[in-house]
Amino acid sequence: MEKKILIINGPNLNLLKYRDPLIYSHNEQTFQEYFNKLKKQYNKLEYYQSNHEGDLIDKIQEVEFDSLNYYGIVINAGGYTHTSITIRDAIEISHIPIIEVHISNIVNRENFRKESLLSPVCSGSIIGLGLDGYNLGIQAILNKY
Repeated sequence: MEKKILIINGPNLNLLKYRDPLIYSHNEQTFQEYFNKLKKQYNKLEYYQSNHEGDLIDKIQEVEFDSLNYYGIVINAGGYTHTSITIRDAIEISHIPIIEVHISNIVNRENFRKESLLSPVCSGSIIGLGLDGYNLGIQAILNKY
């Protein structure tokens, strides 16, 4: 069985096409459409999205317990980035590479978005590069880990 990379998206990223274009750029596609393009480039990808914190934690743990079949995770936890100690704990416990991605530049946004609780426990972070950040996260996992 070939190893995989899992992309995890948190709350509201299922509505990317409808998000503020000044912040999230002018996305004419859903994330699923973007993922389908990525999948053609990297056939070892899986995608998971949930608006529920516990579901995201369960998925991180599921991959950790099946780590022999995964290279790593690319995660955009959305708003949970700034609030979820429990997602942070799940990432910290994990032994596989996890790259944090944000479509917008969270440092240039509202004060409550400037701090990521996840960054200190992730293998790396990519912020503000739009959807290209996911591709860069995948490349980082494949090239470094």
